Amino acid sequence: MKYKLICKKCGAVIGGFDEWFRQDQLCNCGSNHAEVVYDTDYRKLDELCAPGQRPTNLYHYYDFLPLDSREDIVSLGEGAVPIEEWEFLSRTARNSYGINCHVVVARNDLNGGTGTFKDIAASLAATLFKQHGVNEYCLASTGNAATAYATYLAKAGVKFDIFAPHDMYMESQDAIRATGQNLVVSEGGYGQAKAEAAEFHKTRHVMISAGNIDPIRVEAKKTLVFECLRQLGRIPDVYMQAVAGGTSPIAFEKGMREISSAYPQYRMPRMILVQQDTCDPMVQAWEWATGNGFPEGWEKHFPSVTPHTRISILTAGTPGMYPIVGPIVRNSGGTFLRIREEGIENYGRTVKKETGVYLGPASMVCIAGFYEALKQNRIKNGDLVLLNTGEGCSRAEWFRQAIDAQ
Repeated sequence: MKYKLICKKCGAVIGGFDEWFRQDQLCNCGSNHAEVVYDTDYRKLDELCAPGQRPTNLYHYYDFLPLDSREDIVSLGEGAVPIEEWEFLSRTARNSYGINCHVVVARNDLNGGTGTFKDIAASLAATLFKQHGVNEYCLASTGNAATAYATYLAKAGVKFDIFAPHDMYMESQDAIRATGQNLVVSEGGYGQAKAEAAEFHKTRHVMISAGNIDPIRVEAKKTLVFECLRQLGRIPDVYMQAVAGGTSPIAFEKGMREISSAYPQYRMPRMILVQQDTCDPMVQAWEWATGNGFPEGWEKHFPSVTPHTRISILTAGTPGMYPIVGPIVRNSGGTFLRIREEGIENYGRTVKKETGVYLGPASMVCIAGFYEALKQNRIKNGDLVLLNTGEGCSRAEWFRQAIDAQ
């Protein structure tokens, strides 16, 4: 076997995903945090990322994905989205702040499944479930993950139950129901939806999402590191995105560790993670840590907040992944930033004017964060800045209308 799962808590070797699934995604020590380790030469990326390579999906990186065969791959053209230079953002940095940087944007709205950066994880999950005979699955989601998994698992023939908070966008609800999968809309928020999913898992013995540390999600999303090598020819100096749970930062850091032996010249980019002021528990936790000099155990000190936001996919009021994400940010020399949600559509108008593209509200939190980073002098001369935008506007009609309103 080309890979194995290793428990992050006790170091036990679990084996492959077949064993992981049989153990209900738990190590014998009780931990659900496992990481995939490969017996693969990462110098093969030289070939996979060479000029002229034009992959059609993330399975271009099959040798670095936890699959035993190429059979039963479930793909809708995800994971090979363009990383575009948006010159108007570089121009803003130069003209308004005197900073000469290059800004590139990962266009996850162009993923072939549902147009979000959740599609690559859903594709890999559907493929693994199909290969290992998983017939049922459930998760709690605020929208994007649910829509992506509903789409891909329907294609794989896997029964899927989704538990959603009451404020999930109606467009997302319609898209999920159109796949034929089962959607349960909670009367409460995301926390209640997660509790209902956990109870369903316990009583019905249906496999449940392992959450933001799910090795399936991490392995799929780490491929953005490879795409940076292929499309940019290097690793960016700064990585930015809006954050709720934090799988993508966790995955990017994992990808960087994977390539470190073969490409020691590349360092982890400074991670700048952004939250809106209407749901900002990680920012609050970071401000406490920096204000207190990062005392021992700082990463375990975080608040729970009640979200008051229109951006339903960014409503993780209790940041359970902060103990993992916080140290990643600190070790990278990065930071967490807060932006104002009020007026977020103005950034959407700017993007539409300059590029003709409608991006969704969570993507605009990232774009607004870039402007805030400029104001706080977080971007340096010569930086290559990657903005990992999350989604388009297809399931947020209210935001498209707000962008078009003048």
